[in-house]
Amino acid sequence: MADNKWKRPDAPPPPLFLGKKERDLVKQVNDELIEKVIGQQILYYPIDLEATNFHPLYGEAVEKTYLPPVRVYALVEFTDYVTEYMESAGLDKSWEISVHFHRRRLTEDQNLEVREGDFVLYGDFFYEIVKLSEPTKLFGQVDHSFEISAVCKRARKGLFDAT
Repeated sequence: MADNKWKRPDAPPPPLFLGKKERDLVKQVNDELIEKVIGQQILYYPIDLEATNFHPLYGEAVEKTYLPPVRVYALVEFTDYVTEYMESAGLDKSWEISVHFHRRRLTEDQNLEVREGDFVLYGDFFYEIVKLSEPTKLFGQVDHSFEISAVCKRARKGLFDAT
């Protein structure tokens, strides 16, 4: 039998249309769309990790210190308010928003990391980030997510002081 002229390559070829250039294009398009077309912005108040005195065992802090606010362009989605009955206080209404951040814009351009417990100002109200997720993967690639979604609950008056 003659030598087979068709051989398997040593390494598989890279996936088509999923390289760095394509990821950079998606970032550029998303940046322009979010900032110049949609234009929703929030003020993001990150916790100052160095100035806040965290409990060594539990990792919690009674008094938190926040850094100056950072303006961030994001997609903000209102969710329905929730009405709960509390035996000691009666009816309680709470509002939530979902904030969809562009991951690379935050980490690469603004050097910002979104954390639970941070606060955002949207409109006239402060919201505390209570849940984070990364639901959308770029082109289905596990290593490349381009969105950080934050569920934010409206803070009660006196809970957060921006001054």
